[in-house]
Amino acid sequence: MKSRILIIGACGQIGTELTIALRNRFGADKVVASDIREGNEELMSEGHFELLDATDFAAVEDVIFRYKIDTVYLMAAMLSAIAERFPAKAWHLNMTTLFHILNLAKDKKVKKVFWPSSIAVFGETTPSENTPQLTVMEPSTVYGISKQTGERWCEYYHKKYGVDVRSIRYPGLISYTTEPGGGTTDYAVDIYHRALKHGNYRCFLQKGTVLPMMYMEDAIRATINIMDAPKKDVKIRSSYNLAGVSFAPEDVAQSIKNVLPEFEIEYEPDFRQAIADSWPGSIDDSEARKDWGWDHKFDLDAITKIMLDNLKSQYS
Repeated sequence: MKSRILIIGACGQIGTELTIALRNRFGADKVVASDIREGNEELMSEGHFELLDATDFAAVEDVIFRYKIDTVYLMAAMLSAIAERFPAKAWHLNMTTLFHILNLAKDKKVKKVFWPSSIAVFGETTPSENTPQLTVMEPSTVYGISKQTGERWCEYYHKKYGVDVRSIRYPGLISYTTEPGGGTTDYAVDIYHRALKHGNYRCFLQKGTVLPMMYMEDAIRATINIMDAPKKDVKIRSSYNLAGVSFAPEDVAQSIKNVLPEFEIEYEPDFRQAIADSWPGSIDDSEARKDWGWDHKFDLDAITKIMLDNLKSQYS
C-alpha cells in the first residue's frame, strides 16, 4: 500500500473506531485522521492527525496532496437530533463536504471514496418492516434529506464520471468508546451509562419504538468490507441497506435487568419521538449480503454484556 487513507470526521462516534481499525490493519503511517477538533489521546498520539475544516475545499485538497491520499472515508456530518436545531448548518456541512470529495475524485485526485448514509433516508411512507433496498424514500428530517440527496449525487458521480464511491445506510450504532453524538438512536448508548451511574434511565423515546441497531464492531467491519470488495461486486452506488438487530427501549432495559436486576426505566418522549416514528423498524439487507458477503455477529444480549463490562470501570 503506497498511498494513504484520509478519514474526515475521525473524532466522531464512527470515525474514532474506524481510525483505530484502519491503523491496526495498514499501519499508523498509512492512515491520516482529521477533524475540526482534536480527539482522544489514543487517536491523537498513535498516528497522523490534521485539524481540518471539511467545508474548506483548499484545505482538504492540501491534506490530500501533502499525504498522497488515495482513499477518503468522509465521516463528517451533523446528526439527526442536532440537525433539526440547526438545519442550515447541517445542510451546509453534510452536503458541501460530500461535493468537495466527489469533485476531487472526479478530477482523479482521489481513487476511492466511502460516504455513510443512514436509515434516516426513509420516511413515514416507507414500508416499516423489512424495508427493501429500493423503496419509497420521503425523509422528514434535515439529516435524512441530506443523506437521501447525497445518495443521489454519489450514484450520479459514479455513472457520469466513474467515481468509485461506496456507501452503506447505517442503522443506530452502539459503542462504549465514545459519548453519544446527537442521534435519535443514541438512547441505546446512553442507557448503559445511566444504568451503571444511576441505576435508572429516562428514555426520550416511548415504549414500543422498535428501531434497527448495530454494535459498532459490526459497523466498522461492514465499512471496511465494502471498501475491500472488488469494484465489480459493488453493484449499488447510492447506498446499501445494512442491518444488525432491531429492538425497542424496553428490550434493552430487560437485557440490562438480566445483569442489573435493580435497573429501572421510565419514558418521557421528546421531539426525537417524531423522528424515530418516521424510520423503519427492521431492514432488508439481502443485497449487501449477496453482493459483498455482509453478515452481522452481535445480538442484543451480546451487546449488553460488552457495554456493561467495558463501561463499569467509569462508574465503580
